[in-house]
Amino acid sequence: MTRSRRYTPVAIALHWLIAISLVALIFVGWWMGDAIEKPETRAAAYAAFQLHKAFGVTVLVLTFARLAWRLMNPPPPLTTAMPAWERFAAQATHAAFYTLAIGIPLAGLVYVSTGWIAHDDRPFSVATSYFGLFTIPHLPFIEAMAPEARRALAFMSINAHGKMAWGVLILLALHVGAALKHHFVDKDDVLARMVPVLKLQGEPGEPARDGAAPFLAGVAAVLALGVGTALIGAPEKPFPAAVEAPAPAVAPTPLPDAAPAVAPAAATSAETEKAAAPAAVPAWTVDPGASRIEFEGQHAGKGFKGRFERWSADIRFDPDKLDQSKAVVTIETGSAGTGDSTQTASLKDAEWFGPAKFPTARFETTRITALGGEKYEARGTLTIKGKSYPVVLPFTLEIKGGEAEMRGEVTLDRIALDLGVGSDPTADWVSRSIVVEVRVKAKRAA
Repeated sequence: MTRSRRYTPVAIALHWLIAISLVALIFVGWWMGDAIEKPETRAAAYAAFQLHKAFGVTVLVLTFARLAWRLMNPPPPLTTAMPAWERFAAQATHAAFYTLAIGIPLAGLVYVSTGWIAHDDRPFSVATSYFGLFTIPHLPFIEAMAPEARRALAFMSINAHGKMAWGVLILLALHVGAALKHHFVDKDDVLARMVPVLKLQGEPGEPARDGAAPFLAGVAAVLALGVGTALIGAPEKPFPAAVEAPAPAVAPTPLPDAAPAVAPAAATSAETEKAAAPAAVPAWTVDPGASRIEFEGQHAGKGFKGRFERWSADIRFDPDKLDQSKAVVTIETGSAGTGDSTQTASLKDAEWFGPAKFPTARFETTRITALGGEKYEARGTLTIKGKSYPVVLPFTLEIKGGEAEMRGEVTLDRIALDLGVGSDPTADWVSRSIVVEVRVKAKRAA
């Protein structure tokens, strides 16, 4: 059976998809490095970073698919007129391209898994989302490393990532030059094998028999490039002292937070019932569909809004018995979301809400004071990530018959509450002040 003189349509499609994506990713990566430092382009650069990571993973998957297809569908033979050294160089170049298309995304994944930003030499943990569809997990064995080891690995991986990108461009220039030389000078079928619109014109040729040597040579060259530049990129400066003890930049102070006096829950927990006020004060049942706890702030110079999807409350309130009135709110920290998959996943990191270790935050009132008319003030304690902070929540309350509507707004100082301090201690990325809005509709329990 005669082998085809042209690559299969699948191989051709994968070839061009990977090639175009790699080149585009390299140039976008250079732009991002500059744009991220400018306030006016920071938001666009952040969005580009997320797409850069998603397309990088796509290139990685496509390259493995291309390699598998090549093993199942051997490439067309080279022409018999091609010298042995050219066949060797061509096959070594192909091997190098495969290795780079795998190595560059892997180096990028290692870098983001370190949770360290080499440019500023500090922690910087950001989740990786695949086009908003799902979160790509970071490499767990890297996340488990000591901060010093992750820092060193971050410098080495990002250095290798960049140098291998240069390797792609150099190989690309050689590859394109050789293909054009074969097409216009040698007038053979080398270029036409991968470009269907070109007419095949050379002799059929025969399969190259250079064995594994060209493949191993190409792989070895890329590995030498990656490992060598990674070692060169190892940090020379000592481990930053400011990171040795990642404490909040501001000591805990009496600051308000997102937990007001009510939340959607048809049933109260045993814990909240135990903490509730005397039975003489009527209980209130929250309408989950008409109640919410939302928050908003700035990220990379652009506003964002989010909410807690799951929370519960036990409310005992009587405007004539404020000394006996009380509210206990429990919020599931893992339910926080902003509609942006990357931000939502990042909120689940240990340096933010850390729901794996601290699944809930709790606000419990200690005193409710009437300020006149429908205005009130609730003083209480917010417990978040195992630490408690005094909170003052001003709110308005309108009671008509057996129904009540409450609205409150507080401002959260995330630095004081140790939220995202590791990655953003000076609020360069996420605003220090987070406004939290509470709206609750409830009915007096029978």
